[in-house]
Amino acid sequence: MQRLTVFTIAAAVMLAACTSPFASSKPEIKIGNDVVVGVPLASSGDQAQEGLLTRQGYDLWADWANRDGGIQVQGVKHRVRLVYEDDASRPDISAQAAEKLITTEKAAFLLGPYGTTNTAAVAAVADRHHVPLIAANGAARQLFMQGWRYLFGVIASADQYPEAVIHMALGLNPKPTTMAILTADDAASLAIAKGAIDYGASQGVKVVYFKQYKSGTINLYDLVQQAKDRNPDIFVNSGHLLEAIAAHKAAKDLRLDARMFAYAIGPAQPEFVQTLGTAADYVVTAAPWTPQARYTASYYLSGPQYVAAYRKKYSTKLEPTYLSAAATASGVVLQLAMEHAGSLDPDRIRGALVTLDATTFFGRVKFDSAGQNSYKNVLVEQIQSGQIQTVWPPEVASTTPQYPTPTWTARFGLPAQPPKAKLPGTGMPPSNS
Repeated sequence: MQRLTVFTIAAAVMLAACTSPFASSKPEIKIGNDVVVGVPLASSGDQAQEGLLTRQGYDLWADWANRDGGIQVQGVKHRVRLVYEDDASRPDISAQAAEKLITTEKAAFLLGPYGTTNTAAVAAVADRHHVPLIAANGAARQLFMQGWRYLFGVIASADQYPEAVIHMALGLNPKPTTMAILTADDAASLAIAKGAIDYGASQGVKVVYFKQYKSGTINLYDLVQQAKDRNPDIFVNSGHLLEAIAAHKAAKDLRLDARMFAYAIGPAQPEFVQTLGTAADYVVTAAPWTPQARYTASYYLSGPQYVAAYRKKYSTKLEPTYLSAAATASGVVLQLAMEHAGSLDPDRIRGALVTLDATTFFGRVKFDSAGQNSYKNVLVEQIQSGQIQTVWPPEVASTTPQYPTPTWTARFGLPAQPPKAKLPGTGMPPSNS
């Protein structure tokens, strides 16, 4: 009887503990449907390399969003599923891809393609379907002057990048006074070139040569020779990776000796140094983010943690470029909006994006009434001894700029002379007798 009584009491105590309102128990987290995010992005065409770097950034964010089972919204976890469509580096195909992602793949949100022109094509589709689009690499200011209500961009306007480079250059000795500009004919490249012209003119830097070329052109020798004939202090190429490589190779071969070589896109990508070797040294570029930048993140990873996560995922010693970082930041912003809205409804997410104000590893993000980030970070990088370094502004720089660029002959000696032509024989033809 005594043993039975003890057992009965113990059972009662256990039952009371289970039913007590003070008992510790974790609320059950339900698993909901996947969040389908569509990404029209180049995996072919002349922007394939930029597309790859952008995709790396998106995939890195998706890994983080899914690390504990997905994004939690009102007690339900939803895994992120990124669905990619190749836009072949063309805006018309990018628009078609976005349409397919929304109507066939049922994407409720879009992450942007590479480039302003493609982003504009996708933004029109997103607006028509009321689907929020976070643009990672659409930089032209004109994007945000079309009245689109579902477009949100995380990076600074294209025209602000040359302003940063020229501002830095004007503080160096000898002060540059002339500039030659080559530019691709796509919207972002033209916006950067115009920014260089306008800001240069306001600071007394004269444009002595300006020429457009078709985007994707990789033979720029004739244009570089014409620029060389004007003897510019600053040589600018506003284009993409392959065009930057082509322009710089031509500058070396033709011995265009500028005090500064400034390229819109390319130098921050590892392929630039891999292709050009030591010839890539001294080249500068502007970027909205660098691995050396230090922002106090209130959400997601810190800058050093982001670099470490990138290296681990992709088994590399290379640092992420701003293309990857901007892509990751776009995903982080979309996730923040979902959590703030407490909903997966696209219109409620749009409302959360309008009021969002957060500091991430990429810097502060707060969208203005047009959907563009109000906090436009622009930094200047330079390749030094094969490594990309932040050189401006001084408060975030990892080192000082190397200027002026030594002449090509001082760096590499005289160019190899072509073999002499073999002259045809002269005199009378041999006699047949």
